[in-house]
Amino acid sequence: MWKTVKKWWRYLGAKLGLAFDEAADPKVQLEQAITEAQEQHRRLKEQAANVIANQKTTEMQLNAKLEELGKLNANARQAVVMADDATKAGNAAKATEYTQAAEAFANRLIALEAEVENLKALALQSAQASDQAKAAVAQNSSALQKKLADKQKLLSQLDQAKMQEQLNVTMASLSETVGQDVPTLDEVRKKIEQRYAKASAATELEGNTVEAKMLEVEHASMNLEAQARLEQIRSSLGIASPTPQAAVAGAGATSGEDTGESAAATQAAPPPPTEEPPTSP
Repeated sequence: MWKTVKKWWRYLGAKLGLAFDEAADPKVQLEQAITEAQEQHRRLKEQAANVIANQKTTEMQLNAKLEELGKLNANARQAVVMADDATKAGNAAKATEYTQAAEAFANRLIALEAEVENLKALALQSAQASDQAKAAVAQNSSALQKKLADKQKLLSQLDQAKMQEQLNVTMASLSETVGQDVPTLDEVRKKIEQRYAKASAATELEGNTVEAKMLEVEHASMNLEAQARLEQIRSSLGIASPTPQAAVAGAGATSGEDTGESAAATQAAPPPPTEEPPTSP
């Protein structure tokens, strides 16, 4: 029973995660990933700073112990010299005191030297850890910069994908039925063509009716009256009516006749006679 519940729980978790991934905005998820990477880099820098600070602290402690070791060594040497001087002077009490002081300095030197060795080992480890921390920060910084560059690239690809999807939807709406309230382009074209065909058919029918023929006769009668009035005007002005052939030929040959006649006259004219010189008697 418990295994079945665990299986169902995992199944529901996977299903909810899949549904969430499908419904989530990729731009928001990308921003979350970059924010998480920046937060990890910040925590890594803090840890590296702590490691470097420990190295600095260890180095300061080692320097302090080395300085103290030098002072103790000098004091121990001075105590030995003073004990030797007291012994040469025959002052046994002073010699004993200085010898005891030298022994105390020697004991502190031994303990301090052990501390210095431990600090040296710790300082070496801290230096190695500091170098590793610096390298890790530099490497993670490079990776973060790459992720930021990838973010811009992915955002550009996402915008292109959205534009392509919108274009696909728009192109599909031109050839597919969108809905009951939104006609497609093919439907509108078919409706316009049907109306144009009906209008053309109605025009042809109107042109073949008796009323249309009567209008043509009326226009012809009006044209005849206009021609008769023009004849009266020409007669009153003493202008002859142009014949149909002259009217057709006169428009195109007016300028050509002058040049043709001048050329013909030039060709037909005989050459001038040449004068012969008089003969001598």
